[in-house]
Amino acid sequence: MGLCNLVLTSLLFFILQGSVSGTTFTFTNKCSYTVWPGILGKPALDTTGFELANGNSRSFQAPPGWSGRFWGRTGCTVDGSGRWSCATADCGTGEIECHDAGATPPATLAEFTLGSGSTQDFYDVSLVDGYNLQMIVEVNGGGSGNCGTTGCVDDLNRRCPSELRVDGGGGCRSACDAFGSPEYCCKGEFGTPESCRPTAYSQVFKAACPRSYSYAYDDATSTFTCAGADYVITFCPSIPSNKNAKGLTKPTNGSGSDTLDGLFSNSSLYADLAIGRSDVVSYPSMKLVSISFIISLIYILHNL
Repeated sequence: MGLCNLVLTSLLFFILQGSVSGTTFTFTNKCSYTVWPGILGKPALDTTGFELANGNSRSFQAPPGWSGRFWGRTGCTVDGSGRWSCATADCGTGEIECHDAGATPPATLAEFTLGSGSTQDFYDVSLVDGYNLQMIVEVNGGGSGNCGTTGCVDDLNRRCPSELRVDGGGGCRSACDAFGSPEYCCKGEFGTPESCRPTAYSQVFKAACPRSYSYAYDDATSTFTCAGADYVITFCPSIPSNKNAKGLTKPTNGSGSDTLDGLFSNSSLYADLAIGRSDVVSYPSMKLVSISFIISLIYILHNL
């Protein structure tokens, strides 16, 4: 009887272990260059930073209840003293491993909170800390819930307003990072969803990447849920064709060209507004009217 109980207990253990198995994250690099993903989360995974060459993939498993974020570092080099650094999204440790350090803005972030058992996972792609490269999150096999594809397939570095652009064009800062004012950072008197509203800057991000977080309280269109799924994080992705990717990209003007191209790439109008220049605020320009009209039109088309 003792041996029988031992066998039954062992079988039960393996059955239960299988029912609460972890979530697999697969990283795929479709960029024409090497990307160095960074990982910050609890509990720690097998690594907190690694190299991912063009065309390569690598997978990790996270336990139920894991919470954290992923991002891609670019332009990483090692100096003569052996210190590691990256041109964008560096974690500042001087090593390929990020340990307990996050990304230096601007950085495109994929954020996850995994459920346990049958409870849902929550995930999003955030541009709240700015943007450095294209990235999407897709569900890989199975999963229940809305399980949508999210992320940013548009290259925001091409349309970044000049006052937000990182030197060299390798990233686009958030307005909070660039100006530090409470209305852009959703702090102080702007620290609630009711008082912190979308700004002209966040709407540029949202128009380009409709499913990504564009500012701190952009929850309604930016948080996704799924249960019992694995996930693929792709850098420099092509546009997915599956139904879960509907709404991932912005509408175009019908010719395939981008209605926002050229409007923001060299504009410093928003910076003038941000610092309260009276000549700009007192005499609204036709460019601002045009930008506001186009952004409104894009939202209407996107929600049809």
